Amino acid sequence: MALSIASFLAMSIAGRETTAELNVFQVLEMRSVIGFFILMPLVMMNGGFAAMRTERPLAHIARNVIHYSGQAAWLYALTLIPLAVLISIEFTTPIWTAILAVSFLGEKLSKARLTAIALGLIGVVIIVRPNAGSMDPGHLVVLGAAVCFGISMVMVKSLTRTDSVVRIIFWMLLIQSAVGLVPALYDWRNPSLALWPWIVVIAFSGMSSHFCLARALAYADATIISPMDFLRVPLSALVGWLLYHEQIDIFTAGGAALILAGNLLNLQRKAPQVAEAEAATS
Repeated sequence: MALSIASFLAMSIAGRETTAELNVFQVLEMRSVIGFFILMPLVMMNGGFAAMRTERPLAHIARNVIHYSGQAAWLYALTLIPLAVLISIEFTTPIWTAILAVSFLGEKLSKARLTAIALGLIGVVIIVRPNAGSMDPGHLVVLGAAVCFGISMVMVKSLTRTDSVVRIIFWMLLIQSAVGLVPALYDWRNPSLALWPWIVVIAFSGMSSHFCLARALAYADATIISPMDFLRVPLSALVGWLLYHEQIDIFTAGGAALILAGNLLNLQRKAPQVAEAEAATS
């Protein structure tokens, strides 16, 4: 799990460095294509290409179009707002997942989950502060990304009934490479030599973060593993302060605390297999 958190942080840093020179769609395309080849050893270890066949191609396509949109919004927001603010708002994803799960998966919305949703929404309002004149387009962009990730999670819960984690990641990289090809070529720029290490980092960490998370869930209960991911909020704030001189105000800290509290309350009621299904969604 420590490696998963480190991978997510590395992906955030690499995303900021690459989008400073390249457009978001090109970064996503290179991430998917290079990540596909990095995944190949795992594919071969799990039965090869024959084992990657799926009976639900349309579900994979729909899920990855939505997930691709969320990733593009997330990377774009990374260029607009501080890293800690972005990560804090991103952690509303489980809230949207809970709401969508009630509508499309027939799950029940308990009082504890309603409280978690309320805390998360209040936290977002505190961070964004629309009435304080501090509304930033980046807030809305990353909030949209979080909703897309929530939809993606609900769809993955359905896909895991028939497909393995490796197969889901395989189709994610393949479909998103195809979806992003045209927008990436529209404004393609040859990366500078100094940028290539960051491109490799974002491709590798984009795959390793979710693989390590899935493996961690195989060794310990989700109620132990999942809350560790919340360390990304303070660690992202630390990285933003050390590398980019970003300041964290009391509103961002307070809103993040409410979002984390809501997620912790929500996770306490999750079954391990549900959390494992969510490990392959981003």
